[in-house]
Amino acid sequence: MIAITFDETGLVPAVVQDARTKEVLTVAYMNEASLNKTLETGETWFYSRSRQELWHKGATSGHTQQVVSVRTDCDQDAIVVEVMPKGPACHKGTTSCFTETLQENSDVGSVGILPYLMTVIEKREKEMPAGAYTTYLFTEGIDKICKKVGEEATEVVIGAKNRDAEEVKWEAADLIYHLLVLLQEQKVSFFDVLQVLEKRHEEK
Repeated sequence: MIAITFDETGLVPAVVQDARTKEVLTVAYMNEASLNKTLETGETWFYSRSRQELWHKGATSGHTQQVVSVRTDCDQDAIVVEVMPKGPACHKGTTSCFTETLQENSDVGSVGILPYLMTVIEKREKEMPAGAYTTYLFTEGIDKICKKVGEEATEVVIGAKNRDAEEVKWEAADLIYHLLVLLQEQKVSFFDVLQVLEKRHEEK
């Protein structure tokens, strides 16, 4: 195993990241024992500096974190742990501990909108709130949803043929949204689609 460089107190910072959304969930510390337990059990273990003891994330709350990968930086003095979380990472009940914004540029697009949209679409299908466009699509059914996916794909093609970047941008957004609705109706996870792309890339 790669030799980890622990600090003078025997600890190394561990950044915990959602393996699917790539959102940073929390930052904690590991010592050699908790790192070994994490690698052996496939769930995150940390070292509590305040209690001076090992702690298994989710042992009390049930919000455990299934380890997908563990990586270290070039100096081996910091760790990134990608996980599949079974509930909120923060003791305050939020998905991530990082909820306070010091500065943000809202003009920069982020892939983070995709899992958010997936959650909203799933919630719309369950609750079917009146007046929501997504509710309308689910009410109309698969034929309507398929028709909209086809229409939006055509609009993207027309925008591209017209060399109209602004039109392509907006129509592509419409296409992605309707595709997510289609995937939800079919109960196919968008993350499973991404996995197919990853496997295809690995095979080349």
